[in-house]
Amino acid sequence: MDYKYRWKNGAPPTRDEAARSQSLLDESQFESAEDRKLAEDSARKHLGVPTRVPDDDLPVLPIAAPPNNEAV
Repeated sequence: MDYKYRWKNGAPPTRDEAARSQSLLDESQFESAEDRKLAEDSARKHLGVPTRVPDDDLPVLPIAAPPNNEAV
């Protein structure tokens, strides 16, 4: 099955690579960030990989305050 956009490395990634990768498609083919985001979501659905959510890049655990600061 062919896909209508160019893949980043010239071929569809494996599901494991797609799950770890930030971007699956060649970015030069899009005129806006919104178009790219929609195409990335569509590509992930095409591969059967969960779509990324806006807070994927945030750490799961909270960051502790520096040790020199005292809690109030």
